[in-house]
Amino acid sequence: MKCTPTYLSPSSLLPPDEPKIFVFDLQRFDDGDKTEEPTPKKRADARKKGTVARSQELNTAFVLFIGFLILRVLWEYIYVNVAEYTVYLYSHISQSMSTEGISELFIGIMLLLAKTVVPVMFAIMIVGLGINCFQVGLMVSTERLEPKLSNLNPINGFGRIFSKRSIVELIKSLFKIIVIGFFLYLYLKDQIPLVPQFIFFDLTHSLATTADIIFTMAFQVVAVIMVMAAADYAYQRWQTTQDLMMTKQEVKDEYKQTEGDPQIKGKIKQKQRQMAMQRMMSEVPKADVIITNPTHLAIALSYKKGMIAPVVLAKGQDIVAERIKQIAREHRIMIVENKPVARALYESVEVGGMVPAELYQAVAEILAYVYRIKHRRVA
Repeated sequence: MKCTPTYLSPSSLLPPDEPKIFVFDLQRFDDGDKTEEPTPKKRADARKKGTVARSQELNTAFVLFIGFLILRVLWEYIYVNVAEYTVYLYSHISQSMSTEGISELFIGIMLLLAKTVVPVMFAIMIVGLGINCFQVGLMVSTERLEPKLSNLNPINGFGRIFSKRSIVELIKSLFKIIVIGFFLYLYLKDQIPLVPQFIFFDLTHSLATTADIIFTMAFQVVAVIMVMAAADYAYQRWQTTQDLMMTKQEVKDEYKQTEGDPQIKGKIKQKQRQMAMQRMMSEVPKADVIITNPTHLAIALSYKKGMIAPVVLAKGQDIVAERIKQIAREHRIMIVENKPVARALYESVEVGGMVPAELYQAVAEILAYVYRIKHRRVA
C-alpha cells in the first residue's frame, strides 16, 4: 500500500476547541515606508531646489485686497484726473491730428498713467513680494529654471497632468469657482434690479453708484478668497511635509553623512584613547612616586624645584593601574600605599593637573618619606 505524506499546519495540530494561532511574518514590517518627519537637512536641501510650502491663493488674495483697497482710497483722485484729461482731449481734438499733437497726446497719456496706475501697481508689487517673503523667506533658486530632457517626455507629462497633486488642484479650482459664484449670486441678485434706475441719474452719480457696487462686491469676494487662501496655505505646508517624509533608512544614511559612520567614529575614538594612554605611560618614568590603594588605583606624582605643587603625570585603575606599577618597578620608582590619598587624587585631579591645596600636607609627607628613602640608598 502506497503512503502519501501529509503536511500539517501548526494550527491543525491544536485540539478542535483551542483558539487558532495567527502567525505574523515580521519580514513584512520593513523600514521602507516613509514614516519619519523630514530632518532639517532634508528641508534645507529641498529649499535649495525650490521645494517649499507656498500657496498661490494667498498671494492672489492679498494682491486683490490691496489692489481694490488702493483703488477705493484713490478712486476720487483717479476719477478727477481721468475726467480732466478727457475734457482736455476732446476740447483740443482738432489740434491732436498733427504730428506735434499726437506726441503731446502720447505724453499726456503716459503722465496720466503715471499718476493713476503706477501707485496701484507699485502697492501690488510690494504686497506680492511681502507675501512671498512671508511664505518662503528670501530665497533665490534656479533649480526649476534649468532645462531637463525629462520634461520633454510625453509620458512624464501625462503623469504630471493626472497626478494626485493635479487632481487636488483641479478640485480646489472647481470648489473656488462654485463658492465665489455662490457669493456673487447672493450679492448681485439684490443689485441687478437697481441697474435700470441708472438712466435717471447723471453720469457722476451713476459712476459713483457703480463704483460702490463693484467695490462692495469685490471686498466680499476677497474675504471669501482670504478664507480659502488660509486653508490652502495650511494644506500646502502639510503636503510639502508629506512629500519630504523619509524612511528610517534614509534618516540613518543622512546621519552617517552628516555625523559620520558610528563605527568609524568609534575606531577613531579608540585610537585617540590608545594614543593618550601611550603618552600618559611615557610620562610614568619621570615620576617621583606612585601612590596606590593598593590594587585598584595608581597615581604617578612628580615634583621639581620651582613647581607650585606636585603634578599628576598619570593615573588609572585596575589594568591601567597595574601597567603604571609595572613601569614604575622597571624604572625603580617607589610605590607607596595610601588608600585615602590615592582615592582623593584619583577623583579630584586630572592627568597634568596639580595637587589641590587640601592634599598638600598628605602628599608632602609621602614625598618627604620617598626622598629620605632615596637619600639612605645613595648614602
